[in-house]
Amino acid sequence: MHIILLHNRDHDLLEDDPGREAREDVVRVAENLAHALSRDGVVAEPLAIEGDRLDFVEALRFLQPDLVVNLCESLAADSRGEMAVPCLLDALGLPYTGSSALSLGLALHKPKAKDILRAHGVSTPASFLVKKREDALAVDLPWPLIVKPAREDASVGMDFDSVVTERSALVRACESVLRTFHQPALVEQFIEGREVYVPLLGNSPRQALPLTEIHFGRAFENRPNIVSYRAKWEAESPEYRDSPTGPCRLDAVQEARCIQTALEAFAALDCQDYGRVDLRVSPEGVPYVIDINPNCDLHPGAGYAKAAQAAGMDYATLASRLVEVALERAHGNPHTRKKGPGAARRADPANRNLLAGGAGLRHRAG
Repeated sequence: MHIILLHNRDHDLLEDDPGREAREDVVRVAENLAHALSRDGVVAEPLAIEGDRLDFVEALRFLQPDLVVNLCESLAADSRGEMAVPCLLDALGLPYTGSSALSLGLALHKPKAKDILRAHGVSTPASFLVKKREDALAVDLPWPLIVKPAREDASVGMDFDSVVTERSALVRACESVLRTFHQPALVEQFIEGREVYVPLLGNSPRQALPLTEIHFGRAFENRPNIVSYRAKWEAESPEYRDSPTGPCRLDAVQEARCIQTALEAFAALDCQDYGRVDLRVSPEGVPYVIDINPNCDLHPGAGYAKAAQAAGMDYATLASRLVEVALERAHGNPHTRKKGPGAARRADPANRNLLAGGAGLRHRAG
């Protein structure tokens, strides 16, 4: 079997990139997954989308891999380009892991995602969309509030100042998002309570892996208990050190309620294969969906892999299971093409070496 791990390599494209660490991380994920999958007759190799170049399309058309592991989280350092990749893979007729373009686009457009969740009766915090400074003056939601970019993920744009308790701070936080990210600010009611993650795997059936929870430590005393960008990505920061992900200790009834909420949210956005739903559980025990993460971080040190390990799957087993889940789904997809002559072409080392030089393909021994 020949597997391509498609990922973005665009972290050097912007001089001032507020999401640089997250963009760098995907390169390491591709390398780790390639190593985990390259065994038992499987050849798994990363293919980078370099900056804003689209020559990877011709590379994939030439190689005709059995599966594409889609790790792309942006194109040309723009997170909105994430949804373009599944569209191109669908056009090529290639099976791939993870959610469709529509699901990725909806999850990234947080206001639209919340509208869909509400329409399906899934609990999510009340919210208001701020498109210009004056809109912040019209927000009428219970305090405290949290302000975040409307179309980013991975905690980009989040810090302690994102949680506000009065109008002037709200205006400043919204202005910061509008100025820095050139997109609307999503203002949500801030749910005090626990932050619980529900990792999901599979399609029919879909299962929840062991739930995890953020354990906020000393750096968060007298401060909002949120996973800021520093807490998620800056390993030397106090916030990172004092917000480890660990086992979630809920009673059986509460755990079942969290899992059901996550399953309903995942289904509402028509997500597939794997992902994570982030919840805030109020002191009254109500789980609120604060984020849906299709194609979530698969780094071996990230929460999803840790949850799989708690379920008895080491990293190599998890990687293989993700491949199995995607291929099971693809076999029922009439738009996935059967193998063509590219299978023979990719076996020619000269052709593959030429391709490696032109499209960023790196050979890994199987």
